[in-house]
Amino acid sequence: MSKKSSATAEARSEPGTGNPDLSGAPVNASLSVEQKVGLYRLMVRIRRFEERSLRAYQAKKIGGFLHLYIGQEAVAVGCCSLMGKDDHVITAYRDHGHAIAVGMEMNPLMAELYGKATGCSKGKGGSMHFFDPSRNYWGGHGVVGGQVPLGVGLAYGLKYKGLKGACMTFMGDGAVNQGSVHESYNLAALWNLPVIFVIENNGYSMGTSQARSSAGELARRAEAYGMAWGVCDGHDLFEVRAFMAPFLEEARSKCKPAVVEIRTYRYRGHSVADPDNTYRAKAEIEEYRKTKDPIQVLQNTLLAEKVLDEATIEKIDTAARAEADVSADFSEASPFPTVADLQKDVYWEVDNPSERKSQGRLFFN
Repeated sequence: MSKKSSATAEARSEPGTGNPDLSGAPVNASLSVEQKVGLYRLMVRIRRFEERSLRAYQAKKIGGFLHLYIGQEAVAVGCCSLMGKDDHVITAYRDHGHAIAVGMEMNPLMAELYGKATGCSKGKGGSMHFFDPSRNYWGGHGVVGGQVPLGVGLAYGLKYKGLKGACMTFMGDGAVNQGSVHESYNLAALWNLPVIFVIENNGYSMGTSQARSSAGELARRAEAYGMAWGVCDGHDLFEVRAFMAPFLEEARSKCKPAVVEIRTYRYRGHSVADPDNTYRAKAEIEEYRKTKDPIQVLQNTLLAEKVLDEATIEKIDTAARAEADVSADFSEASPFPTVADLQKDVYWEVDNPSERKSQGRLFFN
């Protein structure tokens, strides 16, 4: 049976104004003033981290890919703010926002972008491979759709251990046609696993619009597997929270999987090496920025509630910019991994030689 959340697009506010009705939903009404300000601060910190990392990339301090999350902040913060102690998150390569949303600090994140040994993956993963098991955050995966079966595995582990948790498995709209995604849907439904497949639909995959690449409503495909599904807009933090909460509760309490689609938007190219405007009009980007920017939407709502004032907004923004600058300085001063580090963190037995049981060579130089 299919199920759509009550917090669908029909419930959204006028663009750019926030949504008083959804801010009054139980999951949002229970937030304290400090918690609301904290969620706003998280979104600002993500934005300033991404902007600072872009400057570092342009200065040739960062190599490889850099997939920015600018414009999508309300999705990661809204979803991750609902996490309990036994909830987990896994995502694709646009992973910086989720990392900060679960509580990772900027210094090891920026250092990872710089490829430094002080990075969260010791400089070996880069932009696409942020991890923090201590926060139930499992990356950060470069293969399109490759994280989705792993999210099912995390959910299987939760059910096997009898824990009342769920795994939010994020993917982009470009991943929905991968065979591994549908195999994951099938197993999750067949075994009743507590996984929420979260499609962050920013409209363009790498550079082809969703309308030209994928038929039908993406979340609705869940009907074929007998899973619940729903669609909401992703520029309003309160809408995301109100939308996601019932799906998470069903997963935790009844081991019910679901597929949800959150419509969002990215301001930059697929990677910053890609042009921003060759496959979409510049006016389209600016229209979203003016009417649906997630930070501005939340800011307007909190100003109307008198939770924020202009002085607090300025203070939060200044602190976030300074934190991002400090992380870049930290990364600049940090050492690169050594040649010997290449053979660490690959095989467990290499890092724990006293407990090695296998024979023969593990590396062929």
